[in-house]
Amino acid sequence: MHNNQHVKDIKKWIDKIKISISEDIAKELTNAIQLFDKMNKKFESVKKRAIKVKYKSSNAKVEKLKKMTVSRQLKSLKTFGLKQIGVIRTPYKNNAPYQPIEKDQGNFQIIVDPQYTEGLHKLDQFHYIYVIYYTHRVSREVKNIVSPPWTGGFEVGTFASRSPVRPNFIGLSIVRIKQVLENKILTTGLDVFDGTPLLDIKPYIKDLDSKCDANYGWIKDLEGFKHLLLHIKGIPHDY
Repeated sequence: MHNNQHVKDIKKWIDKIKISISEDIAKELTNAIQLFDKMNKKFESVKKRAIKVKYKSSNAKVEKLKKMTVSRQLKSLKTFGLKQIGVIRTPYKNNAPYQPIEKDQGNFQIIVDPQYTEGLHKLDQFHYIYVIYYTHRVSREVKNIVSPPWTGGFEVGTFASRSPVRPNFIGLSIVRIKQVLENKILTTGLDVFDGTPLLDIKPYIKDLDSKCDANYGWIKDLEGFKHLLLHIKGIPHDY
């Protein structure tokens, strides 16, 4: 726009001095100003195109940033943290049973952090609880196919097993409550190592958590099924 004003001013100036200069010079000046005018229009055209390209590019960057932000949000949904709310104390330092043994000997305690003591209110009115914990001693590589130690090499999918070696090292046990003392829950035998981090506690409720048509799945097809049941339940036996 500024250059257009220059062109207009120069044209007026040429008209004024035509009388005092030769016709050839006036003609050359006119040609020059016409060429300048064309260049100016071309410049304005290119400038407008450049602005459009810049605008599109800017929008593309904004959209790309939006997509990246959404991608990061989706990734963040796949990873999250869990808070330890206490600790589980058992007599097991290096070896633990595969399942809780109700008549197991020893001192078994679930100790919640003091700030969660109030959360145990009326828990002692239930007979059993779910204990959810972090299996912090697992060191084996996670695989989709596992072989439970009591099956003699039989392979099944991780999610069709009770293997502690899982994508998320979360364990689950059902135990009987003996007594609740302030922030401590005295229980029957637990199948975890001493010092296992506690993640959560939930009451085991009759009918809701006991399914009368539950079965043994693939375990029923294994050779020596009855013998295996003794191992699974942690029942001592001589054969």
